[in-house]
Amino acid sequence: MATVVLGSQWGDEGKGKLVDILCAKAQLCCRAQGGNNAGHTIVAGGQTYDFHILPSGLVNPKCLNLIGSGCVIHIPSFFSELDSLRRKNLNTDGRIFISDRAHVVFDLHLLIDGLQEGELAEAAKTESLSNGEVIAGKKSSGGAIGTTKKGIGPSYSAKHARSGVRIHQIFHKDELDRRLRVLAKSAEKQYGHLEGYDVEAEIARFDTYRDQLRPFVIDAMPLMGDAQSKDMNILVEGANALMLDIDHGTYPFCTSSATGIGGIFSLPLSPFKIKNIIGVVKAYTTRVGGGPFPSEQLNVRSPLLFFPPPHLPHLIPLWPHTLTPQQEDGSKLQRLGHEIGTTTGRVRRCGWLDLVVLKHSTNINHYTSLNLTKLDVLDTFPTIRIATAYTTPDKETITIFPADLSLLDACEPLYTDLPGWQTSTKGIRKWADLPANAHRYIEFIETAVGVKVKYVGTGPDREDMIFRE
Repeated sequence: MATVVLGSQWGDEGKGKLVDILCAKAQLCCRAQGGNNAGHTIVAGGQTYDFHILPSGLVNPKCLNLIGSGCVIHIPSFFSELDSLRRKNLNTDGRIFISDRAHVVFDLHLLIDGLQEGELAEAAKTESLSNGEVIAGKKSSGGAIGTTKKGIGPSYSAKHARSGVRIHQIFHKDELDRRLRVLAKSAEKQYGHLEGYDVEAEIARFDTYRDQLRPFVIDAMPLMGDAQSKDMNILVEGANALMLDIDHGTYPFCTSSATGIGGIFSLPLSPFKIKNIIGVVKAYTTRVGGGPFPSEQLNVRSPLLFFPPPHLPHLIPLWPHTLTPQQEDGSKLQRLGHEIGTTTGRVRRCGWLDLVVLKHSTNINHYTSLNLTKLDVLDTFPTIRIATAYTTPDKETITIFPADLSLLDACEPLYTDLPGWQTSTKGIRKWADLPANAHRYIEFIETAVGVKVKYVGTGPDREDMIFRE
């Protein structure tokens, strides 16, 4: 039977720790979508491992691992990540496979990603100047997406335009060379001279990758079919999160793949083999990049202010005296939660938990249980706010997350205030040991969403998890 772990907000919810715990019993661990724009850190046996495109099941020596057909793969990054694990004495031999139907992310796609972001940012700047307005803060109708610039969007664009390259085509040199040259010529027509890019040099690099890659590439159909017929314990780890889904997220401020439950069926996996769908939700909300964020607390985004280098320690004492109360809440969450991205190093925007978002996510992914993470970050707040609805400019109260970003920009969140517990929950591993107000906070979420919080994260260590039956 299969367990699926999915992000329920805008990513960075802490899926890695739960996946790490579940990996101990997994026999097959799969990535179904996305590329190396995802990322999380796992600590196992005293060693820290960073995962981006590789499945986390590699930490379990008895677990097979598959990068599925719905993924896009930057081959140099795949080898680099694999080498990093091997240098830490993690034996991956014969346990990592790539579907031959997955698509390739070329260095060309990375360049295009940066060019597209630049065009969007310039267009937004021009629009703001012509209108005499500043497109900033809550405004989300234009501007750069805030991608990781790892070529994910351009690779998926090529895939859906049927001009992309599948993994199996790497082993047909003439076909690969021809298709890559066509992609490069098309990009030159659109963007002009591709400074710093040489298509023939990339072709030459693939000549060296070809034999190295061959042992990893398989037809995933027999592997998945065999695993399901034997009723193996299958773990599917979702990348990114529902609010970044290309269909159900905050389009166009989203990623380029199906990050919800629909995306996992590219593996292929029978829906009748799914036993658990676990939604991972942070006890507050974060996101990186551009786009709407109704419950954002307008935290200042300077990494220097909250994560200063050793030679500038004086920056930390300054922050409470220079921010508004609203900025203090967001920046305190940012600081206490150490909100910096694993993959990008970007400081995350922070705000209160948004149940409109969580209900939207639940209605699409149909979670059987939730994993609430980073509860301990809220320990020192005297009052904890939860967004339960939005108010439109017409004073209408809505509890459905709107697709129209201009409407979303104009909405204001309605909050329910709950008393904080103001005592440390860090490292607590039993439900009974949590303070009463922490129980009330979690039970409020369960009642509102209609899904049990089965797992509660109370700290960064692997063992800092409460399991509720």
